[in-house]
Amino acid sequence: MDVEVGSNLYRNSDGTIEIEGVPQIQVAQHPSTGALLVNFALFDGGGKMLAKVVDSTMMFNERRAYDLTKTPQSVAIKEAASGKTLLQMELKAPHVVAWTKGEFHTMKGHLFQVTPKEWKVDKQQKSGLNQDANGGPVKLG
Repeated sequence: MDVEVGSNLYRNSDGTIEIEGVPQIQVAQHPSTGALLVNFALFDGGGKMLAKVVDSTMMFNERRAYDLTKTPQSVAIKEAASGKTLLQMELKAPHVVAWTKGEFHTMKGHLFQVTPKEWKVDKQQKSGLNQDANGGPVKLG
C-alpha cells in the first residue's frame, strides 16, 4: 500500500505507520468492499490512551471527547469541543491512502502534525520525500 503523509510518499508499505519507532496507525482496505480501514490510538502528552479506533470504528473514547466520521473512502477524527482535526485520511485510489491533516500526541508525548505540505514531530520535519518502504512500515520521526 502506498501512503501519502502530507507531501511525502511512502511506496510499498505494509500499511503500518510508526511514529517515533512505535506503531500508532494501521491502514488497510476491506477485502470485499474496498472501504478504508483505519486502526489508531490517540494519546495525551503524558502517554495515556484517550481513544482507540479499530477498523474505522471508535472502540474507546474517554469522556466522549472525540467524534469520528467515516465514509467508505475516508476517516476523520476531531475533538468534539473544539472541532480540531486530529486525523484525516482518505483513499485516493486503490491501495493509495492520503493522510492530509492531523495533530495529536505520539505515545512518547511529542506533538505530531500533518499538513498538506509536510509532517513534523519534535525537531524533525519532512516534505517532498518519495521513499520505498520495501513492504515494511512507514517510519516517521
